Amino acid sequence: QVQLDESGGVTVQTGESLNITCVASGRGASAYAMGWFRQAPGREREVVAVMSWTETDIYYADFVKGRFTVSRSRAGTTLYLQMNSLKPEDTAVYYCNAAFRYGPTGVPEGQQFWGKGTLVTVSL
Repeated sequence: QVQLDESGGVTVQTGESLNITCVASGRGASAYAMGWFRQAPGREREVVAVMSWTETDIYYADFVKGRFTVSRSRAGTTLYLQMNSLKPEDTAVYYCNAAFRYGPTGVPEGQQFWGKGTLVTVSL
């Protein structure tokens, strides 16, 4: 079992930057692929950025390319999402995910775990 604990979500203004963090714990936590998803009010959960276990494959949703960067600690148990040039439409609960692997469009495959989420609000 892997536990995921997100933190760092706050309210920021349009154009500002924010870094959110996910700490993974439990048996084999560092051996999973990890990524970030988000869910805005009234919308379905969507992929933001995911990274393979080897960190050689990274997928970004089109709407964050060039603005967001996903990275992982050397130990493999902490996942970061650096978000720049934030927009009001980035307002959402951001969830951390650990999965066996991700498909070509970032869909988790196999065994997977979810965190409880951290709220990011971008004001005008």
